[in-house]
Amino acid sequence: MKHLLSLLCLALAAATTAAAQNAAPAKAQAYAIRSIDQLRISVFGEEDLSTISRVDAKGTVNLPLVGEIKVAGQTLSEAERTIEGAYRDGRYLRKPQVTVAIEAYAPREVSIQGQVKNPGRYPLPIEASISVLDLVTKAGGFTDTAQGTAVKVTRIMPDGTTRVITLDVERLIKGKSNAKTTGENESLLLQPDDIVYVPERII
Repeated sequence: MKHLLSLLCLALAAATTAAAQNAAPAKAQAYAIRSIDQLRISVFGEEDLSTISRVDAKGTVNLPLVGEIKVAGQTLSEAERTIEGAYRDGRYLRKPQVTVAIEAYAPREVSIQGQVKNPGRYPLPIEASISVLDLVTKAGGFTDTAQGTAVKVTRIMPDGTTRVITLDVERLIKGKSNAKTTGENESLLLQPDDIVYVPERII
């Protein structure tokens, strides 16, 4: 009987732990380095190689000995591994230990135009994103003549090309998010410099 009670207690404890883990809040989205960010790059034990460098328009930083290294689009930990690899592969250091930190963030903004009550530019949180629906709400919502079923998001892709994605935001407002248009999943979270345009409904 005691053995059975012990097993029941263990099962209850495991279930409680699992429930607590499931209830834990999601982690903030990892920050991706972007052009104009200013980075502090430290190489352990190598003061001459430690520097502060701004990410240029090509997404690279210019570092002592190894030259230009592309880091845009990477998280800080990924950039650390990339720079370590450059020093190691170039045979400058056998076991480099690199730390990358943001010295100054590039401006992170999106803009919304067209049929919303308060069009303009809006800041993005540093380590998170907002959805198209969030931005429409921040801009005061649609006007009476807005065509909320055909909201367009213009995005500059990493290779420099432009992509335009059309969203049915009106369905999201009405809670019908299960009926998504093609590409909607990947575009709901806005990226810096996205342009959102709400067209006027044709009457």
